[in-house]
Amino acid sequence: MRFSGKTALVTGGNSGIGFAAARILIAEGARVAITGRDRAKLDAAAKELGDGALAIQADLDDPNAIEPLFAQIGKAFGSLDIVFANAGISGPTPLGGTTAAAFEAILRTNLTAVFLTVQGALPLMKSGGSVVLNGSVMRELGAVGTSAYSATKAGVTGMAKVFAAELAPRGIRVNTVIPGGTRTPIWTRGARAGATLEQTEAALSPRIPLGRLADPEEVAKAALFLASDDASGITAAEIVVDGGSTGAPYGAPMYRQG
Repeated sequence: MRFSGKTALVTGGNSGIGFAAARILIAEGARVAITGRDRAKLDAAAKELGDGALAIQADLDDPNAIEPLFAQIGKAFGSLDIVFANAGISGPTPLGGTTAAAFEAILRTNLTAVFLTVQGALPLMKSGGSVVLNGSVMRELGAVGTSAYSATKAGVTGMAKVFAAELAPRGIRVNTVIPGGTRTPIWTRGARAGATLEQTEAALSPRIPLGRLADPEEVAKAALFLASDDASGITAAEIVVDGGSTGAPYGAPMYRQG
């Protein structure tokens, strides 16, 4: 098994892409720490994942949560081989209608917390370790009303390359997975509360060359390829999992003839 004897941290591992990644890691032999803010959801995820999971309630927006998180991981695992910095939030931030607090909340979760998570993990990591960040195609789409989210995901792309440069001397690889539209709860929370995944997929599918949203497992598998020894020669790279939306947009159903 690819991850036999490995240890991993998956932030936001209680749902969506993070949960899918944790499930695959455990199935392939790893012990996995997952984080989340909601105790009930975290416990439900841990129960489903089984004995290979260590569930840690942590609000990574709080810098003071970082040291206790890694102290607990260090006590349980001793060291870390893989960090998948997956946790993130979205929310509307239109020009003319956004408070500083709303804007900065997204930056804090999607950018600052990612930096602090990777930084906090380093004392537990050794040569051969792997860091994977979760980006988004929104970094380049110019979608109206998404300034904060899009800025953070562009920031993740840039930050990953700096991480790769800084950690290369230590033998730690850093790469990024770039999801497009994916079947996760992010589409039904916050400003989108009341919407369903089915409605979202129906609206977005005509714009996607493959004609559908990605499954969380499809994104997770790409992230875990980057995390695995199969990608031992790869750092400062990206895998885009968006059904062709950014690479071949005119292959989408809405542009097809006949």
